[in-house]
Amino acid sequence: MKKVRFSALLTLAALVSLTAGCIGVPGPSLQWLSIPIPVSPYFQGAYEDMAFEKDRYSQVPLLPPITESIPAGLDEPSDDEVIRLLEKVKPNNGGVPFLETRYRNNMKITKELIADYADPPRFFPLVGPVQVHHVHYKCTVYYEQVIRVGWPIPYTIEKKDASEVIYIDKDHLHSVATPDQQTSI
Repeated sequence: MKKVRFSALLTLAALVSLTAGCIGVPGPSLQWLSIPIPVSPYFQGAYEDMAFEKDRYSQVPLLPPITESIPAGLDEPSDDEVIRLLEKVKPNNGGVPFLETRYRNNMKITKELIADYADPPRFFPLVGPVQVHHVHYKCTVYYEQVIRVGWPIPYTIEKKDASEVIYIDKDHLHSVATPDQQTSI
């Protein structure tokens, strides 16, 4: 008899938990699954950076065919892209909090076009016949570096003429006009 009561009570509790929403409001609810779980700012920031870079920089556009000469490359790298790549190349360049902290002040970024060329046409699966257009940039970042050490003896180092060089390669695709498309143009 106790087993029947217990199973009936368990079934009733399961039914109530699946159908009860807020108190007095019928409908589905997540019950204990609706309790917020804290997420580390490190993982949240890493996920946001990954989504930002995917949306902004990881997609390759398919541009119209190249006619006569190779057109100028796409826009030069943005300052945001250069700084993100600089931080990626030099991990932990910000130092360790309360032990050593690094700052970059008065940043100046120069961008120089190194190469701009297109490969001969070839076939890419899921895209079709295209030409790959390569653009290479040399980006130099000039800044004042300040390093503050907090332990064991606090002191500050200032370097007025620090610089870093980053090379950025941008590739994009140009569709290739078929012979019947060329005659109509």
